[in-house]
Amino acid sequence: MNNLLNLLTVSVAALVLGGCATNLPVGGLFTNVTLPVGATSNNGAGSKVGEADCASYLAMISTGDCSIDTAKKNGGISTVTHADWQAHNILGLIGHYKVVVHGD
Repeated sequence: MNNLLNLLTVSVAALVLGGCATNLPVGGLFTNVTLPVGATSNNGAGSKVGEADCASYLAMISTGDCSIDTAKKNGGISTVTHADWQAHNILGLIGHYKVVVHGD
């Protein structure tokens, strides 16, 4: 009985404390953040903006194209000045992600 209790305690601790690493701040209930993807040596803010979207449902199904190339095409951009990444997530169940590219 004591061994079973120890095994159960270790298992629960591993599940609770063994979180996944992530590259963005994650809220347990709600996430709404905008983060930089990167910048280039091209100066200026850029006169054009292009966006690319993707979504996640139940952390099991993901769809869309959030690539910088797609955002460039959608905005008619050939020279990128900088790019940002937006993440919106509710309870880890429904997520919407967007790459926003600025340039000319």
